[in-house]
Amino acid sequence: MRNFEEVITAARKAGPKILSVAVAQDEDVLTAVKVAVNNGIVRPILVGNKSKIIEIAKEIDFSLASIEIIDILDLKEAALKAVELVSSGRAQILMKGMVDTSVVLSAALDKAVGLRTTKTLSHIAVFFVSTYHKMLMVTDAAINIEPDLNKKREILENAVGFAHSLGIANPKCAVICVKETVSQAMRHTVEAGQLVDMNESGEIKGCMVGGPFALDNAISKEAAEHKGIKHAVAGDADILLMPQIEAGNVLYKSLTFLANADSAGLVLGASAPIVLTSRADNVVAKLNSIALASLHA
Repeated sequence: MRNFEEVITAARKAGPKILSVAVAQDEDVLTAVKVAVNNGIVRPILVGNKSKIIEIAKEIDFSLASIEIIDILDLKEAALKAVELVSSGRAQILMKGMVDTSVVLSAALDKAVGLRTTKTLSHIAVFFVSTYHKMLMVTDAAINIEPDLNKKREILENAVGFAHSLGIANPKCAVICVKETVSQAMRHTVEAGQLVDMNESGEIKGCMVGGPFALDNAISKEAAEHKGIKHAVAGDADILLMPQIEAGNVLYKSLTFLANADSAGLVLGASAPIVLTSRADNVVAKLNSIALASLHA
């Protein structure tokens, strides 16, 4: 896939999924849902303040005639109900609306109605950047603060499974650090080398892992060649595994606001995909995320 238009087309062809929106009373969220409905990507169930949802829908000319709305004013209760719709099988995708990420993730991890699995929850951001030759995935920019080696492996495996669902059979994964060589004084470089070893030994499957890489070596063939790096992942990464949340989040925001990249964001590792975008993200980013979740569901 070369752009989000192709993602949306593929999601349309796959047929509509049921989308449960937690605290749906937000103009950008409802506008994205409206476009997704018009494209045949989803059929939504809207959970939240019904009167506000109806008011916003009128403002954006979104017909709610055939759409179920569940009226719950309390934000935590609305998030729990939206999650329960997914865990019970009534819906296939969860989407965060006008509510803090922590509230949605707490509901998703609820022992009674949540979407827990044995996997670690992790965030994946997907970008199409004019200066890069293909889809670029960045993980984790929003959930795991300071992952250790085992967490990095789980985050990577979530991303690889996601890439497979998009038709990327053997994604190239670059473990990003501040330098390209293993240094015992720098934990992330040591763990990058260990992740490469796990991949080469068959512990981490379904992908190719390279690292440690500085960011330039992961995405620029020219930079990699200049430094004498000849690994197959160098300059051609599909997935960037970031060392910790600050690095991931700074890269996410830099690509979005400085590089004007088209973007999307999901939470992986639950029993269903979770559309998790920033409240600062625009309608297009939210629509892109819905389309990706529909393909991944």
